[in-house]
Amino acid sequence: MFTKKESKSLLKKGGLFVRNIYNFDYKEETSFWFIIKDQLEDISELPFSSRRNIRRALRFYNIKKTDIKEFSKIAFPIITSAQQSYKIKCNVINEDEYKNMIKYYENESDKEYWIVEKKEDKEVVAIAINRIKEDSCEYDDMKCKPEALKDRTYPFYGLIYIMNQYYLGERKFKYVSDGSRSITEHSNIQEFLIHNFKFRKAYCKLKIFYKWWLNVVIKVLFPFRNIIPFRNI
Repeated sequence: MFTKKESKSLLKKGGLFVRNIYNFDYKEETSFWFIIKDQLEDISELPFSSRRNIRRALRFYNIKKTDIKEFSKIAFPIITSAQQSYKIKCNVINEDEYKNMIKYYENESDKEYWIVEKKEDKEVVAIAINRIKEDSCEYDDMKCKPEALKDRTYPFYGLIYIMNQYYLGERKFKYVSDGSRSITEHSNIQEFLIHNFKFRKAYCKLKIFYKWWLNVVIKVLFPFRNIIPFRNI
């Protein structure tokens, strides 16, 4: 855990706040958590609808790891179409931003890439970017073409199932994670993972140190948090 002095020192280097997370997988419930899966069960132990949708996805798709070179050729239209479909509007990545993103990933040795490809015509409908840590894997980003989410082929079911099998089964990682508690709640992916794939909340403790002026702003706005229309604020 950072001390107040250490946090102030970090803030002098830039940024608006320092998020200090500690006591990971705390045994008591707290207001902050990560969504993780640390046990790999047989498919028969998953809910009936999950088993059905996984098997259907595996009939329609090939799901496989790829490299950054192949990923860079196919991911752009999938990312943009997914962003355009979000319930909460966000900035849609443009081609220059995408090229910069790929350049950044090319220098990142801890990233792995997955694609979901139709068996029939080899069209790629979904992608995943994962970050590998010492004994775990974080599912950093998953995107899917909106039409593939509506045609009852269930690409995300197949993708998540195969990645769980690979990282928890083959590579024997301690856990896989979908990251921390969502604040903006622009996606229901975390509840989806808990219900369909037996992910769970790994509670932890959180302390945030703000720049002094931002701390004042937050204290002023906090009593009105439920009536401010801008979710990010």
